[in-house]
Amino acid sequence: MRCSLVLLGTVALATTVDAQQSPPVASCAAGASSLTPSSWRASTPSPQRPPAPGLRVVATIPLPGPTNRFDYQSLDVAQRRLYINHMNAGHLLAFDVDSQRVIGDVGNLPRATGVWAVPAHRAVYVSAAGAHAVVVLDDRTMKEVARIDGIRFPDGIAYAAPVHKVFVSDEAGEADVVIDAATHQKRSTIGLGGEAGNTHYDSVSRCILVAVQTRNELAAIDPATERVVARYRLAGFDHPHGFTLDEADRLAFVTNEGNGTLEVVDLRTMRVLETHRVGDDPDVLAWDPDWRRLYVAAESGVVSSFWLDGSTLRPLGEYRAPSAHSVSVDPRTHRIYLPLENVDGHPALRILEPNASRLH
Repeated sequence: MRCSLVLLGTVALATTVDAQQSPPVASCAAGASSLTPSSWRASTPSPQRPPAPGLRVVATIPLPGPTNRFDYQSLDVAQRRLYINHMNAGHLLAFDVDSQRVIGDVGNLPRATGVWAVPAHRAVYVSAAGAHAVVVLDDRTMKEVARIDGIRFPDGIAYAAPVHKVFVSDEAGEADVVIDAATHQKRSTIGLGGEAGNTHYDSVSRCILVAVQTRNELAAIDPATERVVARYRLAGFDHPHGFTLDEADRLAFVTNEGNGTLEVVDLRTMRVLETHRVGDDPDVLAWDPDWRRLYVAAESGVVSSFWLDGSTLRPLGEYRAPSAHSVSVDPRTHRIYLPLENVDGHPALRILEPNASRLH
């Protein structure tokens, strides 16, 4: 499906700047009809054979804590450490993906939603929505080093490396909150005019992108100026919440909670290329760039798998497990991680991998 773009204007909605401005950096390249610089040249992917459909279980690892809801995950590829928010337990788990064991368990994080590891600052940021705060942990000691209060419902987290800033979706506050990664101080609150879904940094456009779910938009924020610079409303958007990026191919994969669909958005033209059905209430997505596979996990317990064939997304089937709505992938091993709240009476981490060997 293709659709036309409606640009809703360029706005500047930053408030309460609390810290000194960062040194000048290249501006966010958000135009009226593109999120891709004119100088960008995408590489042509090598032809690949269609992979076999399906996923197979590698292991199911018991996890500590009660049998209740998990939420977001963040993988530190260098340290081989997966951070998993046990949301309704108020804990963050650190899992070593090579030894397949839990190596850390941090409490006092009520209703832990979003998490993002920032190895450059030896920090892990956790959205403690129940405390209306973002908690910063030292990744060496797993001890709390800072707590940023006054955020109504912190959720998704992104890091803009060129400006050393962390951006946090404040879903109920209808804003993105900006935190200085060096000082752990709040810099600003950027009004979005609607509920903030997930937030991601796009290193090609140099923009922070936010799904503004109650306005059915993607908003582009310039991380240097901390201002909204463009808004994109695309046909088919129906409460977009989760999304992820294939930066190299200039694609965004956006899920809609309202109609259970996945849309493929061309970031060069800001047009929808395809629409696919996924599980009801899609939540978390994971992208494996080398194997060109996308995983979409839904609150209904459905994980939909896709393979990107050129610029066409081809379904590879579904995996079903109760409460499988959070998914991550290790780009080094291509294994998929699903934290499940109740497997034989205890929480567990299910590890899967694609049925096919590496694509040729």
